Amino acid sequence: MKLNNIIQEPVNTDKKTTQSLNKPQKESKLVVLQPIGYPFLCNLVENPKIEIFDKELFELYAREQWLGYTVSEGSFIFDQKLLPDYAFKIIKAHPDDSKISENTSILLMEVEEVREIKRIESSIKMDDVIGQERAKIKCKVIMKYLQDPSHFGEWAPRNVLFYGTPGTGKTMLAKSLSNELKVPLFLIKATSLIGEHVGDGARQIHELFEAASITAPSVVFIDEIDAIGLDRKYQSLRGDVSEVVNALLTEMDGIKQNTGVVTVGATNNPHLLDFAIRSRFEEEIEFTLPDDEERKAILEHYASSMPLIVKFSIDDLVKPTKGLSGRDIKDRILKVALHKAIHEDEEAITWDHVKYALKQIKKNTSEPKGMFA
Repeated sequence: MKLNNIIQEPVNTDKKTTQSLNKPQKESKLVVLQPIGYPFLCNLVENPKIEIFDKELFELYAREQWLGYTVSEGSFIFDQKLLPDYAFKIIKAHPDDSKISENTSILLMEVEEVREIKRIESSIKMDDVIGQERAKIKCKVIMKYLQDPSHFGEWAPRNVLFYGTPGTGKTMLAKSLSNELKVPLFLIKATSLIGEHVGDGARQIHELFEAASITAPSVVFIDEIDAIGLDRKYQSLRGDVSEVVNALLTEMDGIKQNTGVVTVGATNNPHLLDFAIRSRFEEEIEFTLPDDEERKAILEHYASSMPLIVKFSIDDLVKPTKGLSGRDIKDRILKVALHKAIHEDEEAITWDHVKYALKQIKKNTSEPKGMFA
């Protein structure tokens, strides 16, 4: 007896799936599949390499055989026709525990591509990002838009650039935006868009924005965007990435009318960006290093969650950390002091441990202006 005669829908016995059977099931908007192979191998059968030459044709083929199937992330679904019993893993189902319908978009992704399209889950809130008030104001506008995209029309906030010193909260704020609204966040590093073969990067960009459009309202966050968007005078240093840039420009221009999709780019240095890309951003928002008051708030925020008792004055650490980002304060000061205290079998973090961390920074890096004054 063939396996496809036994399994009519993916079987998942976990609690989450059992509970979902008691709820009205929603229609799947997007299903992302990863080819896995046959459950059994023998000398007569080999696992074929699956390649899609016509995406629309594949979707028709997939919907026809799996229409009405319940899909949940992490479960498996089996081919019933051309490759009977061939397994596909469901990498993404939006919404989760939903049924495939005539309107479901079904994508097939290779292993190395799957990470680019997965939604990022985050518990970060906007209040966790200390300072950066101008950026927060812009995010509130974006939140209003994502709550009702059709109301904005041509006045929608579409493309925003975050720039500034590393560790000042650019990625954190994007994650908080997604979490506050409970909308999908597709976070990607631009360096991963430069593939081994011509056309790889452009294809990934189009598929990324297609997934974002299908699951809209959503946010696309492209970190280190200067990796693909360098000014032409620097292109020789990176090789030819023009096809990646053209694909990105097409999506940012909204030719496909990606209503409900906001693109946020991030870079440490906007002056390195090619003008064609930089001009697409309606607003550039600088993320600055924290001032005295903000550094105190950052220190208090992180100190409150440390696993050892804090026995040093937060106020005494405000001035010595001038010139450091929020990430530096956490990772290079507080974490180093904590590890020093643990190494010494202490039950509390003292000023001596903090001084050790400050000396390590001074020894290992160039001294920023005003630090350790």
